[in-house]
Amino acid sequence: MTADVQNHLLQARQMQMLSFVAHIPLVCFAISFPAMVLFTEWRYLRTGDEVYRTIARRWTRVLIALFAVGVVTGTILSFELGLLWPDFMARFGSVFGLAFGIEGFAFFTEAIFVGLYVYGWNRFSPWWHFASGIPIVLSGILGSAMVIAVNGWMNHPAGFRLDSSGKAVDVHPVNALFVNGYFWHEVVHMYVAGYMVMGFTVAGVYAIARARGRWTAYERTALAIPLAVAALASPVQILIGDWAGRDVAKEQPVKLAAMEGLPHTTRGAPVHLLGWYDNGRVVGGIEIPKMLSLLAAHSPNAVVQGLDTVPPDRRPPVNIVRIAFQTMVGIGTLLAVLGVWFVAVRIRRRRLPESRWFYRSVIVAGPLALIAVVAGWITTEVGRQPWVVYRVLLTKDAVTRAPIVPVGYVTLMVVYVGLAAAVAWILRRLARAPLQEA
Repeated sequence: MTADVQNHLLQARQMQMLSFVAHIPLVCFAISFPAMVLFTEWRYLRTGDEVYRTIARRWTRVLIALFAVGVVTGTILSFELGLLWPDFMARFGSVFGLAFGIEGFAFFTEAIFVGLYVYGWNRFSPWWHFASGIPIVLSGILGSAMVIAVNGWMNHPAGFRLDSSGKAVDVHPVNALFVNGYFWHEVVHMYVAGYMVMGFTVAGVYAIARARGRWTAYERTALAIPLAVAALASPVQILIGDWAGRDVAKEQPVKLAAMEGLPHTTRGAPVHLLGWYDNGRVVGGIEIPKMLSLLAAHSPNAVVQGLDTVPPDRRPPVNIVRIAFQTMVGIGTLLAVLGVWFVAVRIRRRRLPESRWFYRSVIVAGPLALIAVVAGWITTEVGRQPWVVYRVLLTKDAVTRAPIVPVGYVTLMVVYVGLAAAVAWILRRLARAPLQEA
């Protein structure tokens, strides 16, 4: 690989990573936030309590702001696929084109009904307005599922064969996208993560309000709804993570070896908490004997494949994958503990927790949940390297050779800095708006 291609590959990967980091939190909100807004409106329709109506209307403004930002970041990602990875699109566009077509249909459906829902508060009857929000929830789920299906296929390619030129033929899109070893655990894992990110982030806003002395019925209700969602989702995510880990052990053993820093194929493989992978071993970690075999195959004496099963140039960067994975698992565990704390108090005492440390933890939980979901995607994507399509197409063979990449890199940075500033300004304005304006 020439120096120019190597530079382009590094820059293209960094650009793609930057776009993912910007877009993935918005996907989490697209998956979960409309459902929470709709639930709050439903509570208003059932109880007649104006607090629920006020919350739903204010959240609707946040919904449309984040939807608009998601349009920008999603459009950038779409262009990047063609501009940065032209060989990938040329060879396999016929495989995942169906998913992107459905995703486009879902996006336009969502856009139409977001407009109807936002501007229909005082124009539709209450129940018809509620009904206009249902397609927003369904189209958000459908669109994100299609993108996850493509990613699942990239991790576990199926439903095609390669001709002599390396192009996909005999394509069966349904089999490729939905009948592979990765789709179901990825989509469930991401959806639950979406509710965790949204729940803890939104609850954190109202925990800050409590810390500042604002603790009316509005703040209490606006905190309790998303926090209940996140608290229920967090422990469930541990079980889903176990499911996903066993699928990784079966379909991508090298990724699992990188996640745990396992240099050699081992029976009764251990887990190392923390530590750094260096020269074929984990330095400074806390070893738990046979735990990796137990997690990967539910047997303490199971054989786990190591990094030595593939040549060095076919291994992912171990420490990046390992640190990202441990970050995701560590934060997820802490969030599950926080969720159990909340549920226990609600069940035993039938009220919100009163501990100051609990609300401090909720404030921190939002940013931590965002870090965890990004770390999870780093684990998934970097752990697949050096393949863009696992064991079919190398990333270095898919990257563009166009000399314009450095210019695009700088432009992308400017766009995202400006976008972040605009989002911060908009959300701050919305937060400061009087409740009477809802």
